[in-house]
Amino acid sequence: MEVTTHLPVEVRRALDARLSYPEVGATLDAEMPQGYRHSERRVRVGKGREAFDRAADAVMSWQIHRGAGLTVLASEERAEPDEVAVVRLTVGPLHVDGANRVVAVVDEPDRRGFAYGTLQGHPERGEQAFLVDIDDSDVVTFTVRSFTRRASLLALAGGPLNSRIQDRITERYLMALLEAAHQARS
Repeated sequence: MEVTTHLPVEVRRALDARLSYPEVGATLDAEMPQGYRHSERRVRVGKGREAFDRAADAVMSWQIHRGAGLTVLASEERAEPDEVAVVRLTVGPLHVDGANRVVAVVDEPDRRGFAYGTLQGHPERGEQAFLVDIDDSDVVTFTVRSFTRRASLLALAGGPLNSRIQDRITERYLMALLEAAHQARS
């Protein structure tokens, strides 16, 4: 990957970082790995190929992350294999950065999205997938799947609050996708 000086310093630092977990791609498997907290949330987006394409574009362009109130500092404008994205959660004057690498991109006629995994230095360890599907009845759904565990003193200190924050952000992803799909129709 070519490193250019226009990349944010947080992204440049993360480009050579290693993944912090061994089960790469497991969010795309039927069974996720043991020893992690598992989460899967799904929402119906709409109906039809146009809704599918709009939803997939919102996922692949980081729009759902930004719509969920997060800052994304990425090496590319769209999720691509091996891309690095630093996702920043800001609460008041404080922010927490989590560096991730895109480990899989799904680009099938009826399924699109990606999975990214945590890099060394991320407060959590694990993977998250963002997938848009269209079924035989033309119903479009958006799914967020993850497996995570705490990997830093900050995350350990957060205890059960971390799980609530993760669940809230996932809910915000779902709402951001619905909002993006609705705005595109307007």
